[in-house]
Amino acid sequence: MKISIIGSGYVGLVTGACLARADQNVTCLDIDEKKIQDLESGKIPIYEPGLEDLIKEKVENNLLSFSSNIDQTIKNADAIFIAVGTPTNIENDGADLSQVFACAEAIGKNIKSNTVVILKSTVPVGTCDKVEEIINLVNPSIDFDVVSNPEFLREGSAIFDFENPDRIIVGTKNKNSISTLNSIYKKHLDNNFPIIFTTRRSSELIKYASNSMLAMRIIFINEIADLCEKVGADVEDIALGIGLDKRIGPDFLNAGPGFGGSCFPKDARALVESGENYNAPQNLLKAVIDGNEKRKESLSKKIISITKDKKNIGVLGVTYKANTDDMREAPSLSIIPDLIDKGFNISIYDPQANKVGIKEFENVNWENDIYSVVKNSDCLVILTEWNEFKSMDLKKISDIMNKPIIIDFRNLFSLDEMEKLKIEYHSIGREAVNFNKETK
Repeated sequence: MKISIIGSGYVGLVTGACLARADQNVTCLDIDEKKIQDLESGKIPIYEPGLEDLIKEKVENNLLSFSSNIDQTIKNADAIFIAVGTPTNIENDGADLSQVFACAEAIGKNIKSNTVVILKSTVPVGTCDKVEEIINLVNPSIDFDVVSNPEFLREGSAIFDFENPDRIIVGTKNKNSISTLNSIYKKHLDNNFPIIFTTRRSSELIKYASNSMLAMRIIFINEIADLCEKVGADVEDIALGIGLDKRIGPDFLNAGPGFGGSCFPKDARALVESGENYNAPQNLLKAVIDGNEKRKESLSKKIISITKDKKNIGVLGVTYKANTDDMREAPSLSIIPDLIDKGFNISIYDPQANKVGIKEFENVNWENDIYSVVKNSDCLVILTEWNEFKSMDLKKISDIMNKPIIIDFRNLFSLDEMEKLKIEYHSIGREAVNFNKETK
């Protein structure tokens, strides 16, 4: 079977590389000729652990290739994945589907009979219907089927997630399409990973509902953390206590700076927009989105209240989470500009963040390692949970800084450890270790 994937971004590249490792013949497509040239020369446009080596291996095995000739490649495909971006529409909070619909038109002009079009992009309810309508308008005589097959990939562990899924969701009732998808995911079936076949609209909504539920959990535990700080409780004990309940589970109960990235913010907004369009308001989700924005504001205020007259702040980690270079809707994009506006001098170190072209960071000082940041700072703020930060030498930091202060928004360290090192330590939802005043 020949598989074409339109869109060589995060989802398209991971999907293509993993399907190639499952012995499928895959061509990843993109209209960006420079991106395709880079991919053909071995340059990967994103950071994802293991992806560069996997792509190189499958290209050498002739199972994975790249092309900007979308029309010709579509003509030869048995299955076509649409994996283009669906960012938030600037005119409203819905998803911008212009790239998806452009793909549908290109497919309609070039598709051969009995081809399955598989929508991997995250899209609102009813998008598959619209894609089918566009293809039919362009090519009314062709026989094809449009299938919903959303991705559930976590940045930083996307290859593992693709190859070891909790479930594969496929939205179609077409018997031929079911057979095609079973063939594409044969290795998953052989390894007993569940494939759930449902309607297209149910499949589309499952993706949005999943991400929105996880976003809710993040904001819930953050608000519990705020209460913990007021009453002297420990949010990590709370998370453990409720996470052991089998009905709840432990995942996504880590207090922190709120959610960001390419999925949760835009998907939550798009689901709210869908609710408005269908007169089914998503009021709980509206509160979650509002709570996430207020979270960033409250953390800026917390930093300012702790640092007081100290004006040199070092920030460790600015990507929205570890093991990715993704800056989209990262809390740092709100917190750092706010600190700069308040007159603070900011030094940054992040293992993967792009230092160029981020307008929010134009007035910061980029450093090449943790300890260079420490030398220029009165206070360290940890925004991202990179393993490099978890293993940093706290004794060395304590020796470098005069009266060291660490504000840890990822709860990487124990309170006992900080107390032994006499480091003033502020985390999320836990008692502060503060030697300037009596601790509780």
